[in-house]
Amino acid sequence: MWNARNGLIALGVVVVLVVASVAAWPFIRNLGATPGCAVTAVADPVSGATGSFPLSGEQADNAATIAAIGIQEGMPDHAITIALATAPQESGLHNLPGGDRDSAGLFQQRPSQGWGTRAQVLDPVYASTAFYQRLHAQPGWSELSVTEAAQLVQRSAAPAAYAQWEPRARAAAAALTGESPGALTCRGLAISPSSADLVTTAAAELGTAALSGAHSVARGWSISSWLVAHASRLGVDRVTFDGRTWTMDSGSWAQTGPADGVLSLHRVPSAA
Repeated sequence: MWNARNGLIALGVVVVLVVASVAAWPFIRNLGATPGCAVTAVADPVSGATGSFPLSGEQADNAATIAAIGIQEGMPDHAITIALATAPQESGLHNLPGGDRDSAGLFQQRPSQGWGTRAQVLDPVYASTAFYQRLHAQPGWSELSVTEAAQLVQRSAAPAAYAQWEPRARAAAAALTGESPGALTCRGLAISPSSADLVTTAAAELGTAALSGAHSVARGWSISSWLVAHASRLGVDRVTFDGRTWTMDSGSWAQTGPADGVLSLHRVPSAA
């Protein structure tokens, strides 16, 4: 027979189950999360809508290199968007060892067409630099749409194909130039003591090895996003900038202190 005592017991069981479920939810959510990266688009000024575009760890790593070289070359954000719309169409943002005829690399550049040696076009830093230099040499490129400018450089048989990548290219460019703070995240990627030299890699791509310390907001977020995108390769498991911290376990940026314009990072220790 149902009575007040039974009702209280049942209510207590329900409360315990709810509390346990709430406590376990972050673990359950993270357990089911697919490892990878994503960039979040800036909210539309009219609708306020946002969009998130997934990237694999390798794609994020290559996108960060492309953007960093653009910044180092002094190219505007529009050029970085063009490059980040071109590479997905040409290679899927993978550093492919081959392709059509003698094409290779992120941009499927052809040695026979004056892009450099095969070894050079397979070097993401060289390939990105070559792309920006050829783009810059095109008269009036900065006034053209992403698709038109990409076609001037690539001479593709499918010139309209670059347009499909423009939304995610704009989101990635905004994140990697620091225009959109904390808009690039990665979660659950394998991190181990890295053989990649952080100082050498930063000097080649960012033009500086001075990463930790005070930075302007845009530069600090640009470097922070670069570190997150390169986290698996460089063994980085935590980045903090301007009072916000990302970890590979959380896969997100959380407020952890006051906005101070200071960047710090942590790498997985090398094995003894």
